[in-house]
Amino acid sequence: MSSPTGPAPGLPVRMPRPRQPGRHRKPEPVAAPEGAPALVLAVPGAPTAASRGLAEEVSSIARSELPGLDARIGYVDGGDEEFPSLEAVLAHAAAERRARIEGGAQELKDSPAAVVVPLLAGPDNALLRRIRQAIMNSGSAAELTDVLGPHPLLAEGLHVRLSEAGLARADRARLFTVATAADGIILATVGGEEAVQAAGITGMLLSARLAVPVLAAALDEDGAISRTAEQLRASGSQQLALAPYLIGPEIADGLLGAAAAEAGCASAEALGAYMAVGRLVLSNYAASLGITLQSAQGAATR
Repeated sequence: MSSPTGPAPGLPVRMPRPRQPGRHRKPEPVAAPEGAPALVLAVPGAPTAASRGLAEEVSSIARSELPGLDARIGYVDGGDEEFPSLEAVLAHAAAERRARIEGGAQELKDSPAAVVVPLLAGPDNALLRRIRQAIMNSGSAAELTDVLGPHPLLAEGLHVRLSEAGLARADRARLFTVATAADGIILATVGGEEAVQAAGITGMLLSARLAVPVLAAALDEDGAISRTAEQLRASGSQQLALAPYLIGPEIADGLLGAAAAEAGCASAEALGAYMAVGRLVLSNYAASLGITLQSAQGAATR
């Protein structure tokens, strides 16, 4: 079980990679500064064992990129010991910070107790309002970062998920054929029109990778997926695929399957705990604190 202080005992933790020997070894990642605020991953959706495992893996990736990082998980819809609420996790972090300041660590007075990173690929105003409210209710004065996208690394992740499902070539340069490769992609998101526009930016990057048209559509808007499918078919695409521009926990069970059936096409898996997701979480945390990190810089440029 998870707790407000971090992952439960017994869960696997991704450890930092060993330092490579030799003069051409890669630079060691910078360790988290002493007294740095906690990174709190805000996980949307109904708490489940699957969402907990995904969040633990994303946090583990971030820890492996920044040794010493205090990474915690708070559930927007949590509220018990197994799935602690975001508000409770932030209140706990704030109490720990106050205790350290009272114990003499005055240098911590001007820094937040935590930095909250939403586990969202794109904007969802309803969810972000709830996250802001949890921050206010906790009394932690935590800072809230942007969502993870749009970003080229998310386009890469979408490409990987499509190729894993046999819906896209893994590497266009190799020119091998995939019989089921799609010639038109529906980029499915949630969060309304703003989310669709943001997904469209990543969609352009994905289109450039695959050399096929990509159109974004909202899963939570009636008829949007079928209208987008019709638009792609009218422009000449015949074999469509659904690519979820989603991490995973934010989408209700069965919604992707229903959307794929509505569009009459196959679907890839959500982004999930793709390596770049953990790196983008860390990159947002570092940017919020003004920390320059080798790993965060790599995540922003690769």
